[in-house]
Amino acid sequence: MKVNLRPVTAADLPTLFDQQIDPEAHHMAAFTHRDMHDRAGFVGWWGRVLELPDVHARAIDADGALAGSVLCWPSDEGLEVSDWLGRAFWGRGVATAALKGLLAEVDARPVFARAASDNRGSVRVLEKCGFVEVGREVSHAEARGAAIEETIFRLG
Repeated sequence: MKVNLRPVTAADLPTLFDQQIDPEAHHMAAFTHRDMHDRAGFVGWWGRVLELPDVHARAIDADGALAGSVLCWPSDEGLEVSDWLGRAFWGRGVATAALKGLLAEVDARPVFARAASDNRGSVRVLEKCGFVEVGREVSHAEARGAAIEETIFRLG
């Protein structure tokens, strides 16, 4: 599967919204917006993100289809990355290729990432991209309505 990254545009938001309201995807991501059906809140959040000059927000195109998004932004300890992939693209190497592509664009290190500890797919993507576990903490996961364990990763 051919994976390309490009800047996220307003035209991508309807598809990205539809991907994130998938109940299984929402559960696996765990750390999401409180109301996954709040389209106005979703679009407003993305509008703010797209205006920030120090945020790398990339749409993931896989064989010409919008598969999801990958982001990198400054945090207190360095940079942080996150991704969202539509369930139709899970298990096909798309997230790994997208994250590797973003990391090639952003050469500053260290880069941190977080994943629900039971989200084996996300954990495996981070490991394949060279991230190593540096800690765990229990945090409230909006999508699950409970506190769950989150694994913290570092690259560089």
